[in-house]
Amino acid sequence: MNNRYNVIFDMDGVIFDSERACLYTWTEAASGYGITNVREVFDRCIGTNMNQTRQIVEDAYSKEFGEGIADKLLSESSRLFHEKYDGGRLPMKAGVKEILEYLKAENVRCAVASSTRKAVVEAELRDAGLIDYFEEIVGGDSVKVSKPDPEIYLIACDKLKVNPADSFAIEDSYNGIRSAHAAGMKPIMVPDMIPADAEMRGLADTVCESLLDVIDYFKNRVE
Repeated sequence: MNNRYNVIFDMDGVIFDSERACLYTWTEAASGYGITNVREVFDRCIGTNMNQTRQIVEDAYSKEFGEGIADKLLSESSRLFHEKYDGGRLPMKAGVKEILEYLKAENVRCAVASSTRKAVVEAELRDAGLIDYFEEIVGGDSVKVSKPDPEIYLIACDKLKVNPADSFAIEDSYNGIRSAHAAGMKPIMVPDMIPADAEMRGLADTVCESLLDVIDYFKNRVE
């Protein structure tokens, strides 16, 4: 087996185009409550787990729309999301199959470290026919503190029994890049809805436009 490096993927916004899908269902659910300023609050939730998301939403809207608005909004959004995208209908990001096949051919060990609950991660990967590419899956419900804390990546590396310094993390969010960097990994940013800023370019090993570019990066960089 090739032990030169390992790769741990974030899921939402990296493997699946789920952040845009989620914004769509958030917007639809919010309209029922007369909430219009969805995007700014949504962007602050990218890369966080459900508990943090719930708190961000509650803090943003409870004063105007009443306590418990986060649970109502997120519950309705979740219903819409599963109704629209379950059963393998969640769109994948460009290059997903290509990079997974490339890493498989190179005997590179892969895992997923996602802020989404593990059961949801497994279901979405299974529906898409991708779950067998990954040796380990760590969900946001497995950690005490979500990204940008490094805990989730440290757990993933521990499950793979690999050194974080020998591992790349592929992320789209600021919190994800901060988490992987704090874990001592080599973060690769593939921006999704929010472009890389100066901080991200400083923390990331590289910034790539797509997963196809990540393949080229591995071919040219990894020895």
